Amino acid sequence: MSNNDKQNLDIVHNEQAKRFETSIDGHTGYISYQERGDQLVYDHTIVPQELGGRGVGSALVKHALNYAQDKNKKVVPQCSFVASYIDKHPEYKGLL
Repeated sequence: MSNNDKQNLDIVHNEQAKRFETSIDGHTGYISYQERGDQLVYDHTIVPQELGGRGVGSALVKHALNYAQDKNKKVVPQCSFVASYIDKHPEYKGLL
């Protein structure tokens, strides 16, 4: 999968399940959250093995962080993948 393909993932906000998700070839990856006042607690990033190595997890986290930014929410990165992503992308540190 090229970088271009990574940018074009169809990520949807499943508000009922409280997660952002994308489906590729019948497999669904997602990042789930809990709302706590003005905070979004990102607690799990799940990417099926079949989708590994395609940048799906990073795309989901980026989408979720941009959502928090747009909604003026603070982020609590309970998921280590989210915390690691923020460490590598300092432009999101202001959300903490």
